[in-house]
Amino acid sequence: MPRSIWKGAVSFGMVSIPVKLFGATENKDISFRQIHEECGSRIKQQRWCPVCERTVEYGEIDKGYEYSKDQHVVLTDEDFEKLPLPSKHTIELSSFVKAEEIDPVYYEKSYYLEPEDTGLKPFTLLMDALEEKQLTAVAKVAIRNKEQLCALRPYNGRLMLETLFYPDEIRIQDEVERPDIKVSKKELQMAVSLIDLMLDEFEPEKYQDQYRDALTQIIEHKLEGAEIVEAPAPKKGKVVDLMSALKASVDAAKGKPAKGEDEEEAPKRRAARRRKAAAG
Repeated sequence: MPRSIWKGAVSFGMVSIPVKLFGATENKDISFRQIHEECGSRIKQQRWCPVCERTVEYGEIDKGYEYSKDQHVVLTDEDFEKLPLPSKHTIELSSFVKAEEIDPVYYEKSYYLEPEDTGLKPFTLLMDALEEKQLTAVAKVAIRNKEQLCALRPYNGRLMLETLFYPDEIRIQDEVERPDIKVSKKELQMAVSLIDLMLDEFEPEKYQDQYRDALTQIIEHKLEGAEIVEAPAPKKGKVVDLMSALKASVDAAKGKPAKGEDEEEAPKRRAARRRKAAAG
C-alpha cells in the first residue's frame, strides 16, 4: 500500500469527507550517479558553511527568504504550521466547471483521493454526482509548503486530483498575432485529409519510452563487455514543396496498414475512421 502524502477532508457544501491523497504517477527515468573520471569513485555533495568552514547536517538547516542581497528572513516549521490557510487540512470545493474549459496548459501533476471508512458513502455520492453532470470540481489544497489550485474529477472508479498552475505561472501570452502566412484552400484540404486518415482512438499502451529502452540496452551491453553499435544517422531527404509533402503523406497513409494490421483489414479500418470523422 503506498504511503499517503496528505490527509484531510473534502468539503462539499456542509458535507465533510475524510480522505487521503496519493501520488498517481511516478518517474521512470534512468538515474545516474556522478563519478570521478580519475578513480571511478562516486562524488559526494556536501552542505558546506563558508563561515564555520565545516559541513552542515540537514537538521541544522533553516529555510531563509532572501529579501535583500545576503539578507534573509528565516522561517521555521512552526511558522509554516501557523499559516492561516484552511486548505492545509480541507479541500473546499468552490465551483464546478466543464473539463474542456480548463486548458491542458494549466495541469501540473496528478494525484488520487481515497476515502476513510467513515467517508465512503459521501465520497461515492460526490463521484456519482460529478459523473452524472459530467463536471469537474475546482478547489485549493496546501501540500509541500504551497497552496495549489486543483481540479477533482472521477476516473475509472477513483477521484482524481490534478494540481493546476495559477494564471501568473503560465508563461505563454493569452493572445499573439498569427503569422502572416497564406495557406491555400487546397493545402488545407490535403492536411485535413491526412488528419482524417490518421484518426484513431487514444491507446496509451501502444506507446513506450524508446529512449529509455535504448539506454538500458547500452548499459546492459557495457556490463557484458559487448560492442555498442551506433544507430545510423538519418538520411537527408530532398527538399520538396509543402503540397508535394502533403500529397506523399496522404498516399503513404492510404497504402500503409497500421502496426499489427494485415493488408485486408487496413482498408476497413481507414473507412471506419473516415465515417467517424464525417459523423463528428
